[in-house]
Amino acid sequence: MSGIIDMHCDTLMKAFFEEGPSSDVFNTSYTHLNVLDLKNAGTIAQFFAVFIPPESYYREELKREPVTPDEYIDGCVQIFNNTVERHGDQIARALNGDDIERNMKDGKVSAVLTMEDGVAVYGDMAKLDSFYDRGFRAIALTWNFANCFGYPNSRDPELMAKGLTDFGKEAVRHMQDIGILVDVSHLSDGGFWDIMKIAKLPIIASHSNARKVCGHPRNMTDDMILALKKNGGVMGLNLSPMFLDETEGNRESRICDMADMMEYEKQLAGIDVMAIGTDLDGIHGSLEIGCMSDLHLLFDELVRRGFTTEEIERIAWKNAMRVFRESMR
Repeated sequence: MSGIIDMHCDTLMKAFFEEGPSSDVFNTSYTHLNVLDLKNAGTIAQFFAVFIPPESYYREELKREPVTPDEYIDGCVQIFNNTVERHGDQIARALNGDDIERNMKDGKVSAVLTMEDGVAVYGDMAKLDSFYDRGFRAIALTWNFANCFGYPNSRDPELMAKGLTDFGKEAVRHMQDIGILVDVSHLSDGGFWDIMKIAKLPIIASHSNARKVCGHPRNMTDDMILALKKNGGVMGLNLSPMFLDETEGNRESRICDMADMMEYEKQLAGIDVMAIGTDLDGIHGSLEIGCMSDLHLLFDELVRRGFTTEEIERIAWKNAMRVFRESMR
């Protein structure tokens, strides 16, 4: 194994609520991920998502008053900046594939800033441009609620069939023009198919699995995975128990289930569509892989199941890197 690219974590959120905007994530003990662990795991690039919590999350989960989305985003970006500025000998920001390759040569982890839920764009293309200018290089269009881009995944067939808004369609085209990766994780099926009609460059499903193996609506159907392959995009393996095994009451994220998922995806669509998107610091339960340093255990299992070294490297980082070179500027 020569490296790892992880397309999704929620570590900035954890740091924001634990220590606030003055913190960094170099050696945090309360997160799944920190820079020292990323270095130890041989990580090439880590996507750090700014997840926009809804007001209900503040009141029901955190038992605190919500802050505005802009205040929260500013705080998470500050933590990201603190991390790369204070520890520049270990980690450096990356805006495109060239930056990642340069950081690799310098022995540094690349930190890529992303957004989970485009709600804070507020239907304003100028706001989208401002996020690009601040260094955001991927946006998951929705989370679990409708917004200016479109509609979320749902167990309600009528909602699941809804597609992008007119603004969402225009915004997807604009994102691809300026070099922000379009991320379809959490999006409705209707929204996904709308994107497939207009996307000119590869897209990502940063942290989504196969619905045939685990029936959660957050996962992707076979047809969607095959369409993603045709588009040249990639889907990142999500380690959450609920997206690996939907058995009622399951709280275990098991390596055997991850390997089953990857075997199915390989058989369905081949290696080129497969990547890693751990969702660490955004998932809960008993995790057999609870940090990046543990990820080699999955790759060891894939070797036992007959995956070649080249196939594993393509899953671990090469496929994602190809997409970044084509779609991220």
